[in-house]
Amino acid sequence: MPEMARRHGPRVVLRHLYEAGTPPAKRFRYALLALDLLSVGWIVLASFLPASGLVLAVDVALGLVLLAEFALRIAASGVPLRALLNPFNLADLVAILSLLLAPLLQGAMAFLRVLRTLRLLHSVKLISTLRSDLPFFRRNEEATLAAAQLGVFLFVMSGLVFETQHHGNPGIRNYADALYFTVTTLTTTGFGDVTLPGTTGRLLSVVIMLAGVTLFLRLAQALFRPAKVRYPCPACGLQRHEPDAVHCKACGQLLNIPDEGEA
Repeated sequence: MPEMARRHGPRVVLRHLYEAGTPPAKRFRYALLALDLLSVGWIVLASFLPASGLVLAVDVALGLVLLAEFALRIAASGVPLRALLNPFNLADLVAILSLLLAPLLQGAMAFLRVLRTLRLLHSVKLISTLRSDLPFFRRNEEATLAAAQLGVFLFVMSGLVFETQHHGNPGIRNYADALYFTVTTLTTTGFGDVTLPGTTGRLLSVVIMLAGVTLFLRLAQALFRPAKVRYPCPACGLQRHEPDAVHCKACGQLLNIPDEGEA
């Protein structure tokens, strides 16, 4: 890696780390996944802690680490402005700013901290780049991505419920309570022990039910749809084929799909 930096420059090294399939690059991206999980874990833990200088300091420190990684990712793209305008990167930047501005996001503006969970969108994208290293993901890619998107929705909506309700709703005291309400609402179980009062609360419940049911249906469809493998057809580019396909069903091109152990 130092030799590559001397020969090609730091931008090439960064692009290699973010996109290549070499062991060092994969280890780098696994470290980024661990960082994402750490940041989400802190979101949940912080909801159980009283506001204090230590909590705000951890927020800012985590934001600085994520900002440094964000700057490296933009620099690695080669076209910084286009990369910055990418929806994934914009969502990530908003999440990072909500951490860095944590000391200012108290009181009426505290609900903006829910945007930290948008960091999970970056995790979903990272997982897709590690497809070749994750046999389970290769076999169940659509179901895994659908489950990840449902998970992102659960975290975002739980955060929104928590930040808008925990000050005045005795049923929402921490992130776990908000997650419980979101899941029971999304699945239309509706035990009734926790409710969101007022017009705003009811509208938020409607959004959770409508969007959540849609994501659930997509996950169910991915789980019960016949399994396919990802292998681009060299002639027409069709991506998805039956595991035992010999010819492309779109153009008839002879395929050479590798066995699981060869992928």
